[in-house]
Amino acid sequence: MSQMHKVMENKTIIKVGFGSSEFGVQSSKFNVRRFAFQLSNFSFLTLAFILSLLLTNPIQAQTLDDYLVQAAENNPGLKSKYTQYLASVERISQPGLPDPEFQVGVFIEPMERYMGNQSADYRIMQMFPWFGSIKTQKEEAKHMSLASYQLFLESKNQLFYEIKSTWFDLHRIKGELDVTYENLDYLRKLEILSLSQFQAATGASSAASPTREMSNPSTTKSSSGSGMNGMNSNNSSSSPTMPSNPSSGGMGTASSGMSEVLQIRLEIKELENQLSLLKSNFKSLSIKFNQLINREIEAEIVLGEKLAPAFLELEKMTLLDSIRKNNPMLAMYEEEALAYEQKAKMAKLDGNPMIGVGVNYIPFIPRVNDGIDHSMHSMNMVMPMFTMTLPFYRHKTDSRIKEAKLLQESASLNRQQTENLLAMQWANAIRQWEDASGNLRLYEEQVELIQQQINLLTTSFSAGSETLSSILRAQQRIIDYQIQRINAINQQHQSLALLEALSGQTLISN
Repeated sequence: MSQMHKVMENKTIIKVGFGSSEFGVQSSKFNVRRFAFQLSNFSFLTLAFILSLLLTNPIQAQTLDDYLVQAAENNPGLKSKYTQYLASVERISQPGLPDPEFQVGVFIEPMERYMGNQSADYRIMQMFPWFGSIKTQKEEAKHMSLASYQLFLESKNQLFYEIKSTWFDLHRIKGELDVTYENLDYLRKLEILSLSQFQAATGASSAASPTREMSNPSTTKSSSGSGMNGMNSNNSSSSPTMPSNPSSGGMGTASSGMSEVLQIRLEIKELENQLSLLKSNFKSLSIKFNQLINREIEAEIVLGEKLAPAFLELEKMTLLDSIRKNNPMLAMYEEEALAYEQKAKMAKLDGNPMIGVGVNYIPFIPRVNDGIDHSMHSMNMVMPMFTMTLPFYRHKTDSRIKEAKLLQESASLNRQQTENLLAMQWANAIRQWEDASGNLRLYEEQVELIQQQINLLTTSFSAGSETLSSILRAQQRIIDYQIQRINAINQQHQSLALLEALSGQTLISN
């Protein structure tokens, strides 16, 4: 019983797969007091009931932030940049003292010395670089490591921007699909209405023709008589009853009605073809989105609600200052310049001598039967040693110092150039944002006005006082404005996503 209570309190994660799609229900907690379950009466049927409720409840769509987290964890390119940064961190601890040198010399035949026979020569030496060299090397490695980290941040910002851009394009295509479906449904209803009017017009024309034909016998009967007077009266009565004009008007109405039906069907065919293209584009973008996150290409993408107009809360110049302060590429060039400064300092330090301290140990084997008492001087030799390098050839050192200073200047110029390019991108993104915001207000007003016009035209068309072509033109205009409105919202989000990538901070507020 206590084990079941522990299961009820713990976090439960259930993943259900349908085909290639997976629906995750995470962090679902069962509270005993909330649901008032009696553990003594808890049974398998109760557990089955809970699971059925959990599986039948609608699963919340993943947000863009969720996908960004998955991309940060799974994208191989981003993981490669982070691994390179970790490798650069390891270089910080690498500078240190050179490894000591140990030399051994063994005589094949012992060499006779006054103290005895020398059999070997042992030597150990430790070199010490000039004061401050190791610290300078570590400082250089630290700045290069920070530059590598800024490069990783730039890769992350670019990856997130590409994911956001693809996400917003998916929303745009989905919005265009919704508008196209709505207008396709509207045209099909209009087609039914046109067919009804066409059938009503053709039925009225066929019903009117027998009435016109009945006028001739009555006229002939009223003019009964012989001779020329009867013939003249018959000719005169037949003139106003000729069916040519009425019949031609009926045929014109029927042909124009059928032409309107065909025109609607042409519009339907164009919308169906447009739907096919939009679906193809949506599929290709879905594959791109899944590959950016490093998922299966057929994995389902739940977009959630439609994109709402975005708002920029920061001032333009404040945003530009934030870009200059927080952009990773600028920080990377700054760190590179500092690293090259330390490199020049290191080259200068390498121009100083290196000092070595060591010990030389020479063992001796006393000679026997030579008539000399070696008890007082047949001892092994221990000799302290001191060595120092002489940096005589200065052109190598001077060349290394000049190289480091030129690289430092190059990094500073690259930073200045990057700052100028960022300002250009900032200006372009701000312009696109302002254009999209202005166009969005215009399109919303135009859609509202044209919708009122379509309602009036549809009412007049049902009453027979308006032609279908005017309705189709107005409908086409509202389709264009609706799609342009969707594109304006998409451009708003695209511009803000670019500004986010440049500044490294969140700007989109829906």
